[in-house]
Amino acid sequence: MLYLSDLFVVLVGSLVMIIMVLVGVAFLTLMERKVLGYIQIRKGPNKVGFCGVPQPFCDAIKLFTKEQTYPIMSNYLSYYFSPVFSLFLSLLIWMLYPYLTNLYNFNLGLLFFLCCTSMGVYTVMVAGWSSNSNYALLGGLRAVAQTISYEVSMALLLLSMVFLIGGYNLFDFELHQANIWFIYLFFPIALAWITSMLAETNRTPFDFAEGESELVSGFNVEYSSGGFALIFLSEYSSILFMSMLYSVMFLGSGVFNFMFFLKLVFVSFLFIWVRGTLPRYRYDKLMYLAWKSYLPVALNFLFFYLGMKLLFFSMLM
Repeated sequence: MLYLSDLFVVLVGSLVMIIMVLVGVAFLTLMERKVLGYIQIRKGPNKVGFCGVPQPFCDAIKLFTKEQTYPIMSNYLSYYFSPVFSLFLSLLIWMLYPYLTNLYNFNLGLLFFLCCTSMGVYTVMVAGWSSNSNYALLGGLRAVAQTISYEVSMALLLLSMVFLIGGYNLFDFELHQANIWFIYLFFPIALAWITSMLAETNRTPFDFAEGESELVSGFNVEYSSGGFALIFLSEYSSILFMSMLYSVMFLGSGVFNFMFFLKLVFVSFLFIWVRGTLPRYRYDKLMYLAWKSYLPVALNFLFFYLGMKLLFFSMLM
């Protein structure tokens, strides 16, 4: 009986979290449209309701009630299911959130994060390939190469922190940042992590998968209505998750503070600010940045922090 009640709590907790993430995504899109509007000296959405607040829900209703179109030449099943899996993976990764109730929080959480982000590559690749459009395929191939490249440096940046705190659990970051935030100790890593986050979530200035100026809309060019909405939701929930992870890892964690959510909103705002400010990078320079700049830097920091850890242990001995 106890086991069933535990299971019920876990299921209800998961459902509440998924609903909250989706509501958060809705208001993140509203914030993006408002901020981009003010950056371009115009108003964002302001006609629906009070200051355009219900606008995201109107957009959602419009997208999900529109007719779903399927290109005749597309591979129907993979075309249909790739947005579904994309959203599933980006919501599954939220199970890492360090709940006080220990809902899903587990010791190898950061490894789970790396596994889920690696799986996300396949959904973009399949979405691009199954559309049977040259533009979509090119966008998918670009996204795969970009995501895989930045995952390498991201994993190494993560490892240098893991070596120092001695665990993969997100709760460990809270314990170790009681006196000083990691953004001060790991400042170069924190900066590199921001760039890797932008590249990993296909955001400006690294939005080559969408590349509107040269690829019409990239890997999602053939998607409309519900399929497009699911891809959109998965992208924005990944942005929210990355913002949460950045706040946990570098900005003092404190998940049960109101300040934590302000930090999370600020990091999400950075994503939008960058989009409104910077032009798109050149693709070869993106690859150069990953393999020639971030990879050596990440490896050097890895050895540096490993050496510090060994030195500390030898002093204790």
